[in-house]
Amino acid sequence: MKIEVSDIPALARGCAVLGTGGGGDVRTGSLAAIRAIQAYGEVPLVQLADLPEDALVVPLSGIGAPTVSHEMIHGEDEPRRIAEEIERIFGRPPAAVMSSEIGGANGVAPVAWAAQLGLPLLDADGMGRAFPEVQMVSMYVAGLPADLVIMSDVAGNVVTIRPVDGLWSERLARAVCVAAGSHALMADYVLTAGRARGAVIEGTVTRALALGRATEGTSEPLRALQRELGASRLVTGKLTDVERRTSGGFVRGTATIEGAGDDRGRTLTLELQNENLVAVENGRVRAMVPDLITVVDTETAVAVQTEGLRYGQRVTVLAWPCDPLWRTAKGLETAGPQAFGYDLDYLPIEELEGEPRG
Repeated sequence: MKIEVSDIPALARGCAVLGTGGGGDVRTGSLAAIRAIQAYGEVPLVQLADLPEDALVVPLSGIGAPTVSHEMIHGEDEPRRIAEEIERIFGRPPAAVMSSEIGGANGVAPVAWAAQLGLPLLDADGMGRAFPEVQMVSMYVAGLPADLVIMSDVAGNVVTIRPVDGLWSERLARAVCVAAGSHALMADYVLTAGRARGAVIEGTVTRALALGRATEGTSEPLRALQRELGASRLVTGKLTDVERRTSGGFVRGTATIEGAGDDRGRTLTLELQNENLVAVENGRVRAMVPDLITVVDTETAVAVQTEGLRYGQRVTVLAWPCDPLWRTAKGLETAGPQAFGYDLDYLPIEELEGEPRG
């Protein structure tokens, strides 16, 4: 399969849903992907089994505050500089690009980066969603050493970091990101295809495409998306309060949705750190990270990123189960509610909500 220009709208819609509010605005990633395909050609989508054991896979993502990415857009030189640094270090060029996180612009933009580098895109990622911190990837949970991070910014700087572990990779990469204006391109966990087996979440590009296509040509896009996700509907209503601040390379804040129609009288609050992390209604937790919580436009089922939340929007909040990897002890230690500072013991969305609500 090759990713064509006609695939980008569906891919973007699916990545926005999987972004759970973060990962960057898909509009900029979509424009970059379309332009790159037009300039360099369609991008082959390959499976991990298609690659030789020693083929170098490069997980790429933007790092920083999503609000900054609107104005500080990646150029073509950044992925090229990272690829050159990889070849200098390993003595051979990369064989494939992989999205570090399939959510948001970080799920769409790798199509552009792959096209610019003349490489295929791997049908996999390191999260199955979006997370805000560098160590919050499946490779870290699988126990792979985070011994190389390469970053490039719009000014032309290239920084190679040799962290001692995943937590230090976050600290050091975040410091470089803040120095670069809270936005940079990053390759982390550069690994061979052999080491990637069992350490990445496969099939996520295909999954994003399926989610995007689920809402095409239907008079009930919200119901179609909820069905495709197997999601619970937490509330439908109006955004009545949004509080956001950008600090330390993150967007943090809260959003409040007051129920309408059948949900009138209910109020749901979302806790944000780039992504939607916890949903609370009247002191009761309705869903929590690492399960996925996404805000979508009630009429169109188009996902709304955290930086796009505005007073008065009519929205629906959906939640559904994460990849099983995140429910392991190491997965919850890495990206469960306590990893974000919440005094909560993780409970799966299935236990909190029972059967998905219509």
